[in-house]
Amino acid sequence: MSRYLRLYAYFLRFSFSRAMEFRVDFFFRIFMDLIFYVVNILFFKVIFIHSDLLAGWTEPQVFIFVSGFLVVDAINMTVFSNNTWWLPLFVNRGDLDYYLVRPVSPFFFLNFRDFAANSFVNLILAGTIMVWAFQQYPEPLGWQRILLFIALLINGTLLYHLVNLLALLPVFWFHSGRGLQQIFWSLSKFVERPDRIFKGWVRVLLVSVVPFSLVASFPAQVLFSGDPTFLVLHILAVTALFSLVMSFIWRLALRTYSSASS
Repeated sequence: MSRYLRLYAYFLRFSFSRAMEFRVDFFFRIFMDLIFYVVNILFFKVIFIHSDLLAGWTEPQVFIFVSGFLVVDAINMTVFSNNTWWLPLFVNRGDLDYYLVRPVSPFFFLNFRDFAANSFVNLILAGTIMVWAFQQYPEPLGWQRILLFIALLINGTLLYHLVNLLALLPVFWFHSGRGLQQIFWSLSKFVERPDRIFKGWVRVLLVSVVPFSLVASFPAQVLFSGDPTFLVLHILAVTALFSLVMSFIWRLALRTYSSASS
């Protein structure tokens, strides 16, 4: 474990050093994420000009939810996004060999090697938006619920990443440019909507098969529901299931991988 922590510390130092060398790209990506944040906040502000409730949530509740998925997006962009972008390229070019022969887990190396320093700045901003959203809430929220909410958002980020990887792994068999990631990107927009606006089989899919509603919407429900036990157990069970499926398909993908020398 200590070896992986030291390795990740090296990844961090290298990533921040490289970010400072390309300052135009550094500030441009910060600016692009800022636009994303502003658009989402204004979108829900416009909705509440015309309505007092959205899927049973008040405006302060919705903005806590919004701050939640902004934090999830910022963590994903900071920790995982660059790494998932490169994975299909490594597979198709045979560059994966370089990571498979290293004396560390290739899964760890490929998922954590590139830390996006510019997105880390936006993670701080997203956290600031969350603090603002909690300050707008008219009733006191216990610190236990708030800590649970934050923990479930971190879990939601992991779940989001697992679904993303599952969409990418078909590249091992199809050798397409990005696997099924275009489908993932289209469906991931559901993360940005409260789950209660969906009904019937669509909602069932979003809380189980393609569990985007578990990323930020269910954690927000934990804050506002009476007894969150069922919600928490459901989130953890689905995350555990996706982790097992991901682990199985990852091992299967590595067995089918054709290296550059084969």
